[in-house]
Amino acid sequence: MTHEEWLSVTIEMAVENVKSGGGPFAAIVVRDGKIIGKGTNQVHVLHDPSAHAEMSAIREACEAQQSIDLSDCVLYASGEPCPMCLGAAYWSTVGHIYYSCSKQEASEEASFPNPLERYFTDQDLPGEQRLVPFIQVACENALEPFFEWQKTTGRK
Repeated sequence: MTHEEWLSVTIEMAVENVKSGGGPFAAIVVRDGKIIGKGTNQVHVLHDPSAHAEMSAIREACEAQQSIDLSDCVLYASGEPCPMCLGAAYWSTVGHIYYSCSKQEASEEASFPNPLERYFTDQDLPGEQRLVPFIQVACENALEPFFEWQKTTGRK
């Protein structure tokens, strides 16, 4: 599968997660063409600020491999990972991170707040210059999870 196809999987997961009451984010960890970890944003469902999609996907992948070394894996995320998720990716030494919707796009085009962006200077660097390369792949439906999020009621 292509990077765009893997990212489309995460976007579809994120949309379904919003419809089920979760947040507009999803992530998968892929190794040798197979998903070994997946997760969706469950912050408000579980009342757990660490229940981010990437954290769950990394946790599941590490459990599947019985190792915290994901250097031969790729993390695909529907949205650009936050500092916490980036930290987990660094700790797991994930090989590459691909994401679809940037934090700027989510904030500016879909009105999704990003209060943490000012706290993490690495995320202010261009993707190719970060400690773990971030490569954005444009997907035509990348903002769909955020638009779905806007349609929900009772969100925080």
